[in-house]
Order: sequence, then C-alpha cells, then structure tokens
Amino acid sequence: MKRSGILIALAGLLLAAAPEEQVVRLSAKKYDFTPEAVELKLGVPIVLEITSLDRKHGFAAPELGLRAEIPAGETVRLRFTPLKAGTFEFHCDAFCGSGHEEMNGRIVVKP
Repeated sequence: MKRSGILIALAGLLLAAAPEEQVVRLSAKKYDFTPEAVELKLGVPIVLEITSLDRKHGFAAPELGLRAEIPAGETVRLRFTPLKAGTFEFHCDAFCGSGHEEMNGRIVVKP
C-alpha cells in the first residue's frame, strides 16, 4: 500500500474512534437556567447551546474556562471537551436584576 493510502486509512481509524459531539441545550431567563444541572461524560466533546429567552445574560463556568454573552432571543454555542471529572458551578455574569445572584447551576462530569 502506498504511503498516502496508509495515511488515509489511519485518518479514517482516528475519526471512527473519536466520540461524537453531544449537544446540551440550556435556556436562560430572568434569574433561572434550565436545566439547573447538566451531567456530562469525561472526554466526550460537548456543544452547549444556550438560549436567552428574555434579555441579555451571561454564562460563566470559570473552572472549565467557559464564558459567553447571550444576547436577548439568541442562541450561543460553546464547544469544549471535559478533561476532568467533578462538579463545576456556572452562573450568569451579566446583571439581570434583583435575584440575579440566584441564577446559577452546575455541570457534573462523570468518568
């Protein structure tokens, strides 16, 4: 087999072995993320789709290095692969009124 054929075969094996992206949808509205808890698997690529239902919100999960602004009525996509197991807090970091401090949740990454 030619060298290029070997490289193509190896690339195919790598693609077949790579886990497929998992899409997780969150909605944000005044003082609330739904769902409040998200369970993920270690090493599985994730796309967080976060939609604001009412006004501008923020999404921050500092321990996972995630941060986004979510404009009113829009959806933002964050791609990442969880590389450590544990429970990681997230919160809205764009002030949305009294009650804003209660707008949080958690991501649980299981082995």
